[in-house]
Amino acid sequence: MTNKPTLVIKVGGAFMQSDSHALDLLNTIGQLQENYHLVLVHGGGAMVEELMQALNLSSQKIDGLRVTPAEHMPYITGALAGTANKQLSSLAIQAGLTPVGLSLVDGKMCNAAVMREELGAVGTVTANDPTLLKVLAATQMLPIISSIGVSDAGQLLNINADQAATVIAQLLDAELLLLSDVPGVLDVNKTLINELTSTQIDLLVKENVIRDGMVVKVEAALTAANSLGRNVTIASWKDSEKLLGLLQQQAVGTKIFPSLVS
Repeated sequence: MTNKPTLVIKVGGAFMQSDSHALDLLNTIGQLQENYHLVLVHGGGAMVEELMQALNLSSQKIDGLRVTPAEHMPYITGALAGTANKQLSSLAIQAGLTPVGLSLVDGKMCNAAVMREELGAVGTVTANDPTLLKVLAATQMLPIISSIGVSDAGQLLNINADQAATVIAQLLDAELLLLSDVPGVLDVNKTLINELTSTQIDLLVKENVIRDGMVVKVEAALTAANSLGRNVTIASWKDSEKLLGLLQQQAVGTKIFPSLVS
């Protein structure tokens, strides 16, 4: 690898069903590659839900986490590591990039284990071997990684995409950018907040300024920041050209500081 910093970008949700926004982001990634090694990590929960409904398959939730029966994993793996991954790879080619479609399984980049038996094939991951990603970085290829892992026993596991992206960032000592459908965290006047500590987050949640889905996004970013020991940024994939501000060290989205900073 060259001495360029590495940037891990995580996408999911509605982004996975918007080819135009995906293509815009991949064009932006092409420009960011001048200054960064880029890795794209994706989920695709909405795509999985649509497939499960079409197949008339359902599952319950425990403590807010969806149970994933083992018999569902072939379909989930096909949706995430197959359809979603290859759709993004095809768009990357349209954007003039050289994608390599991967999962957390490939190159033993991550170790995965069952999170809790009652959740079925839901897993957690830890960083393992960065060799494959470093080889790809040296060639300016773009790894596009789905959040599918495998246990030591060979069981395919569905991994939370935020956790997957965090572990890839750990693996590569990289900056982490969590992209959503909003520009970042907004204050009571709907103005973007550029920086937040855990103390400020707690206060804004209590005041109901941070609420609903943004609470989940901020908590995921704070967990990632604490895990990495460095700032994590929440930004939008809708105006991806704004991410080019990273090239001039400009503030992009909302920067979440790890708890130890606050």
